[in-house]
Amino acid sequence: MAETPFTELQVVIGPQPPGRLDKALARDVPEQAALSRSRLMRMIADGAVRRGDVVLDNPRAQVAEGDVLVLHVVHSAQVATVAQDIALDVLHEDEDLIVINKPAGMVVHPAPGSPDQTLVNALLHHCGDSLSGIGGEKRPGIVHRIDKDTSGLLVVAKSDRAHHGLATQFERHSVNRRYLALVYGCPDAGDPRLRGARGVSFEMANIMKITSQLARHRTDRQRQAVVWSGGRHAVTRARVLQSFGTPAQLALVECWLETGRTHQIRVHMTHAGHALVGDPVYGGGRRKLSPKALPSSAIEACGAFSRQALHAATLGFVHPVTDEALEFAAPLPDDFAALLAALQPSPDDTSR
Repeated sequence: MAETPFTELQVVIGPQPPGRLDKALARDVPEQAALSRSRLMRMIADGAVRRGDVVLDNPRAQVAEGDVLVLHVVHSAQVATVAQDIALDVLHEDEDLIVINKPAGMVVHPAPGSPDQTLVNALLHHCGDSLSGIGGEKRPGIVHRIDKDTSGLLVVAKSDRAHHGLATQFERHSVNRRYLALVYGCPDAGDPRLRGARGVSFEMANIMKITSQLARHRTDRQRQAVVWSGGRHAVTRARVLQSFGTPAQLALVECWLETGRTHQIRVHMTHAGHALVGDPVYGGGRRKLSPKALPSSAIEACGAFSRQALHAATLGFVHPVTDEALEFAAPLPDDFAALLAALQPSPDDTSR
């Protein structure tokens, strides 16, 4: 079998370097090499960095100004995940990234229980040879995910340079991600229950802010839970766009993330007492809606909605290569739009 092609990249350590090899390389590797920090760490561990004849496989190895390091950069190789011809709703694509409007029901990445028919399988087929490689493999770079049954926008890297730049923006929480959700009840600063809820506060214009830590549930490993120590910091904001029923039984809310944790919106809204309609994990079962407040057709539509009513509607970021500010919007999918239509009062309904 022929050896995988590779390139030798020479890096000269600049003035006043960090003491550690990994940090010095992260600073001094040319940007055009498009080597992310995580890939540099893997290269060090794999013995792909040397100084003269000495292999440097310890990220804490000491380096000095003027050291000449040679990096053995393996070219991108094909991955085992199979490419599948699955239709995609593409909002934007260039040589470095692609923006997709993902349908509900599609898993983002292959995993036990979902080995194929995922977004990654579809992207491998759609992008083909335009994938220049992520971390040494010809694969799409997944920098964020949305749940299987959540619809909406995702940006995926096609090149290492885009992957690194997008990952940095997500780490810095500078990406604008806004979601639409249909929730039980109607969040309001005047609700005495919310005034006493730990981690819940209100900002100007009746914007609800939920701050906590999130961690795996102690007994159900498929769930996340609000905790106050030992978890990961999470902040969600939400504002009501429209309420339904008299008195309000449901609300369409816009949620945006300061952080991006697994199931964050679903967990936080449930913590605040406003679980998402249709959520099979955090919804606490089908809640009873008052027939005095809503027409029977609206109540039936909510009861029949088979997934969490959550849609990633807006995605804004800076293009990691061109520095252009980009923002995309995805309309509600048909099932969510039909649900909202069923909640609208009819013109002749004057009883509520």
